Amino acid sequence: MMIERPLTELDSWLGYFSNAELPVLRHTMQELEKLRANAENTDGRILSTVILQDPLMTLRVLAFLEQHRHKSQNADITTIGRALMMIGVNPFFSAFENLPLVEDRLRAHPKALLGLLKVITRTRKAAHWARDWAISRHDLNVEEITVATLLYDVAEIMMWCFAPSLALEVIALLSQDPTRRSSDAQKEVYGIRLGELKRGLIPAWHLPQLLADLVDDRNAEQPRVLNVVLAVNLARHSANGWDNAALPDDFRAIEHLLHLSHDALLEKLDIRSST
Repeated sequence: MMIERPLTELDSWLGYFSNAELPVLRHTMQELEKLRANAENTDGRILSTVILQDPLMTLRVLAFLEQHRHKSQNADITTIGRALMMIGVNPFFSAFENLPLVEDRLRAHPKALLGLLKVITRTRKAAHWARDWAISRHDLNVEEITVATLLYDVAEIMMWCFAPSLALEVIALLSQDPTRRSSDAQKEVYGIRLGELKRGLIPAWHLPQLLADLVDDRNAEQPRVLNVVLAVNLARHSANGWDNAALPDDFRAIEHLLHLSHDALLEKLDIRSST
């Protein structure tokens, strides 16, 4: 079922999404089927590469592990690589087959499917940058940064999947008035802001507190969180080209985080010829 009208309150949204079966991208399942056919030569590293291209699949794997958490497991699992070590390759293939597909769910909503794919493309780009910067910063766990960046826009992804007409209405409002704040348009259409929904979804899915902290921009004074937030902002502001008015501020913040000159940053981002 699709949500055609906004739910009454935040808890209603959280209840709905915490019990919803998450679809994944068709391409993800196709790639996993290829690996399944050659399972004896497949390891966690290869599987991780496929999973980390799809924020929905990433979410499913982490949620699955929490649902099947052993009593003896004391430490939270915050990376896909570690999750696959806990699950095992063959049990993974058994647990993650015949999953619902995004493309089937949104078959009657082609514009919403396009909107969702744009968000996922943006999310992948942000995760790539965040990972690169985390390596430059000598972060102690680069994949945590990658996973957090992939999940940063999870609330928006949920809306595209389960409330496509409402998600399109938000886009229409923002198109009509480019000066309108996204959070205000969200509040008008959904009755809630996606930031507060995201902060509620992570614990609703019983995901590790560390991931909740990393995707919360209220913690942006912490370098690891700032790493995530700046990558997300850069991907969002550059989605339609490199002439967005917010980009100079993004560049300055990234330069400060990475201790780079402006020219060095442009070279690192490989956008010198575009700016």
